[in-house]
Amino acid sequence: MEIGILGGGIAGLSVALALRKLGHRPRVYERGAAATTMGAGVTLWPNAGFVLKEMGLLLDVAAVGGRPAAMRRQDAAGNPLGGLDIGLLDRTMGYPTHTILRRDLLAVLLDHAVRAGIEVVYGHRAVALELDADGRAVARFENGLCIRPDLLIGADGRMDSVARRFVAGDNAPVYQGFVNWIGVAQADDALVGDIAIQDFWGAGERFGLVPVQPGLVYWAAAQARPLAGAGPAADPRREVERLFGGWPDPVARIIQATPVHALRLIEVHDLEPLRTWSRANVLLVGDAAHAPLPTSGQGACQALEDAWHLARCLEDADGCLDAALPRFTELRVPKTSQLIEQARFFARGLFATDPEACRIRNQRAKDADPLRDVQALAAGWSQGLPMPGQADADSAGQAGFGSLFRA
Repeated sequence: MEIGILGGGIAGLSVALALRKLGHRPRVYERGAAATTMGAGVTLWPNAGFVLKEMGLLLDVAAVGGRPAAMRRQDAAGNPLGGLDIGLLDRTMGYPTHTILRRDLLAVLLDHAVRAGIEVVYGHRAVALELDADGRAVARFENGLCIRPDLLIGADGRMDSVARRFVAGDNAPVYQGFVNWIGVAQADDALVGDIAIQDFWGAGERFGLVPVQPGLVYWAAAQARPLAGAGPAADPRREVERLFGGWPDPVARIIQATPVHALRLIEVHDLEPLRTWSRANVLLVGDAAHAPLPTSGQGACQALEDAWHLARCLEDADGCLDAALPRFTELRVPKTSQLIEQARFFARGLFATDPEACRIRNQRAKDADPLRDVQALAAGWSQGLPMPGQADADSAGQAGFGSLFRA
């Protein structure tokens, strides 16, 4: 089957690799002039570890990624608020967690794409999808190229997805009331004492840092604020230092070790859950289908799950799109919709500004049962995958899904 994939990010490349293994002929069309570097890093939790192993990618990811042993929470004064035993989570789910810079994950995916003979072309911005006389979608690009593959996959992100507009109509991204400054800190000496995720909670503010190596850390600083209007943007480095420079160690050290060119500000949006991800021969995957807030901890993980599920749906349906695409949507909508809603729920608590609401939130975090949190996460994140931890999936509650950090 000839397959066109709009978008050369994590979703697009992983789908291309999964479908190439079935003998299909995917071609990836990326709007950017080169491989995207948007985002700082991602945490690939054990459900992603399962997919990476299935796709033959796990060893290469492990070679450039980190293995966090724990996640520790503190308030803005440095008081402990509990955390998560990631080693126990990995053992419960049967697969490892890795932290990795986004650019390094993309490099692994691209390397495997080249070895698999998958063509990835850059500078191809899709501007319209239209149905031809036979009811098949035609993608038209800004450079004048038109393609009419057997299957057209929209992996073109959350903010300007041509494929999502074709499938769902006008479904604009929704600003969720906070911004993220994201960065990558690097130093010859250690910036952190161990490979552990650290998450600091303030009143309407948060700072999370994720080590890949002791001297390589990606991070996100967040603040609740209205969506900015037109006008000059503030100096991001100066603003982050002003807001977070006095927070507990090692926050200031991480900020100071971040080059200005490795720091950017993002106004955080998500998308409303969709019930239908396909129209004609067009299918949405990744953020174009189900973009959660970073408070889900699962954006990249769910993109990888899409690739694994889609390959199986096409294989089970013997390539029949009329059977495979609805089945894929049926399998994926419940889990991804739940993640979107639970990430919003967690963000509302995380970015509360009322002192009493923050006190209650922090006390609940301190009182949480660490073992129960691991069990809830394992149950929720393994849903739909043949891996340990999927039993009792209904027990995965709001705290379980929403309590982890991804930059």
